[in-house]
Amino acid sequence: MEPGRQRENPPGSGEPESGEWREESAAVETGARDDTLKNRSGDGGNEETTSKTENTQYEEELDPRIQEELEHLNQASDEINRVELQLDEARSSYRRILTDSARKLNAQGSQLGACIEKARPYYEARRLAKEAQQETQKAALRYERAVSMHTAAREMVYVAEQGLLADRNTLDPTWQEMLNHATAKVNEAEEERLRSEREHQRVTQLCQEAEARVQTLQKALKRVIIKSKPYFELKAQFNHILEEHKSKVVQLEERVAKVKTRYSVALRNLEQISEHIHAQRGRIRAAKERNRARGGRSSPVGAESEGDITFDMVLFAGERGRRGAFEEREGAPTCHSALSGSRSACADFAEGS
Repeated sequence: MEPGRQRENPPGSGEPESGEWREESAAVETGARDDTLKNRSGDGGNEETTSKTENTQYEEELDPRIQEELEHLNQASDEINRVELQLDEARSSYRRILTDSARKLNAQGSQLGACIEKARPYYEARRLAKEAQQETQKAALRYERAVSMHTAAREMVYVAEQGLLADRNTLDPTWQEMLNHATAKVNEAEEERLRSEREHQRVTQLCQEAEARVQTLQKALKRVIIKSKPYFELKAQFNHILEEHKSKVVQLEERVAKVKTRYSVALRNLEQISEHIHAQRGRIRAAKERNRARGGRSSPVGAESEGDITFDMVLFAGERGRRGAFEEREGAPTCHSALSGSRSACADFAEGS
């Protein structure tokens, strides 16, 4: 037999023909390649399932916090809009009443003539007398409170002195400290009582002088006071209405400020949650890098960015009005569908390799 020439098997020898041998070899190679692809696909599926399970568990832990803060944010936003509308209406009503009152008072003044200006000092004196009376009442309350504090401080001194006299042989530092503290309180209360007493006397004197001036002007301007009475009564009525509306405006402004504070708190909480998520994702990436450095299996393509939640995404989800905490826009795929797409791309890449 010549070298390099293939030996032909004689018929009936029991050995396979060369064509049959080539077919069996091709079948074995095809089966081995199919097994390899199945193993690769199985490994990718396991990695995908593990990553998906971990990501789902982590999102389930975050969903309550994010959803709660989004609810607070939406509630605060709705309340801000509602209260600001009420505030705009209250301000418009105040301006409308102010304009209407000025128009009616001017018309009334044109009818009554000069008697209004002549009687104005009397009504101004009445206003000052009323304010002085209110200040007198406040000063009287402050004086009564100072007297009560002075009496209580003197009782504390008496109790401390009795405690020290109970045992004359030893000097208890606790009773001594209590006595010093009570004595200081007595001195402070005495100063406050004297100051309140002087203030009460001063405002009482002013109130008496204001009332005396009212009586004097009432006698001197009796005729013009009677003639101009409709004008000043109408003015007092409008002033009362305007004060009520002004008080309502102030209350609504304070309410808006409080709700805006709640809105800011919810924003800060969402920002802290976002920072916490990024920090935890960073630790997960660092752990994966260490595993790869030690010879561990690398993560699938796109796994490092899987499940990342940014602060802008959270705010955008809140503005969408509870359509899903992570939905980017109407009709677009959610974060879960985007991640599924990346996993499908990984599987296709494995099959193609």
